Amino acid sequence: MASSQLAVVLSLLLLQLAFYSATASEDASTKTVEKNVDVVVEGMVYCQSCEHFGTWSLAGAEPIPAAQVSVICKDHKDRVSFYKAFETDAHGYFYGQMKGFKMGHYLLDHPLHSCHVKLVSSPLENCNIFSNVNYGLNGSPLRYENKRLFGKNYEAVIYAAGPLAFHPAHCTPSNHP
Repeated sequence: MASSQLAVVLSLLLLQLAFYSATASEDASTKTVEKNVDVVVEGMVYCQSCEHFGTWSLAGAEPIPAAQVSVICKDHKDRVSFYKAFETDAHGYFYGQMKGFKMGHYLLDHPLHSCHVKLVSSPLENCNIFSNVNYGLNGSPLRYENKRLFGKNYEAVIYAAGPLAFHPAHCTPSNHP
């Protein structure tokens, strides 16, 4: 009798072990590698020509290397949830990875609704006055232009802002006949 009880107990233990092994291997095979998705903002910063001072025209504008812009995001309660400054490259282009950006609410805290890009500084002494071209002074809204970067276990969703512009401090008045 004791040996039959021992056989039943051993059988139950083996059955439980077999079930655990099958479940563990099933879990391992169904697990997928989590993909890292980054939010990125890109844009250009220019020096607006004096000919177009007071307009939003960027005709004749020159890119500004080493200009600073900031990305500011506010949550659905109007609290700053993300802030970071980025610098333009030699061609006036900025590409800013928003590491640490989190959405508390899927729709209300989405980058298209909650984030803006503002001008911060220009390294050019002859072109360092803020303009509101594309709302660079008040906060240029982001646009989604269906741009993404893909890599192994990586994806970047790219939003655009601007183009933004500073303008010269001293523009000579144009003479109109």
